[in-house]
Amino acid sequence: MNDREYLLLQILEDLYRIYGYDLREYATSTVWRRIHRRMCLARLSSLPELRRKILQDPDFADQMIKDFSINVTEMFREPSFFAALRHQMLPLLADRPFIKIWHAGCATGEEAYSMAIILSEMGLYDRTCIYATDYNAAVLKQCKMGVFSLENMRHYISNYQKTGGVADFTDYYTARYGSAVIRRWLKKNIVFTHHDLTRDDVFSEMQVIVCRNVLIYFNADLQQKVFDIFYRSLEPCGYLCLGSRETIRFSGYADQFVPVNEYQRIYRKKPVDQGRA
Repeated sequence: MNDREYLLLQILEDLYRIYGYDLREYATSTVWRRIHRRMCLARLSSLPELRRKILQDPDFADQMIKDFSINVTEMFREPSFFAALRHQMLPLLADRPFIKIWHAGCATGEEAYSMAIILSEMGLYDRTCIYATDYNAAVLKQCKMGVFSLENMRHYISNYQKTGGVADFTDYYTARYGSAVIRRWLKKNIVFTHHDLTRDDVFSEMQVIVCRNVLIYFNADLQQKVFDIFYRSLEPCGYLCLGSRETIRFSGYADQFVPVNEYQRIYRKKPVDQGRA
């Protein structure tokens, strides 16, 4: 281990020991990108200088931790995935008396609201609870508010239509002072709550888990830990939905799932008698 790698490890240990956020198993490339960005913004020239700043300035450390929150999202992101949910996966849950869905790493909540819209149009929303989780308190607050750029809504409407949606999209939000505010009835069955995939444990007996474009920022060991959490959180025959650059195929749980739509990264957990006891 060279001096640069050692200093990086010490910085991550400091963030965990002092502030309680475990970034030690994030992919090295992700860590370096986030650190370089924060150093440039703060005009810091060296890792020792960065470490001193973290140790002496809790507000700076908090901002740096937030840098690792994955907030790149949009409503109906990758419309073909949501079309597969609408036409292929969610109809398989139509006979369930109650449906529990976990959006892990929900960022600012657009995909959770997208799920709620599709469920509503399928007549399933009133018997569904969506748990939308993230470790970043600031983005969770934004999620709960459900306020988005009105300009972005034009793009979101196009995404929605590509999923097969035909309703008037303005039924789902009201326009106020240049912002789009999600209607209250669409929020009623969404629980926004804190959960850190690096530290926290299962959400039990889920029928669906959606975690898209989050695992790509983790190293192999942390990915395996998260797959274990998802496996134990899903009921038998539950569904796991990953991002387009993610797959369960090379994980230790590959033989415990069958593909429903490999191209869209939708997998079904095997029944207990076919999986692990």
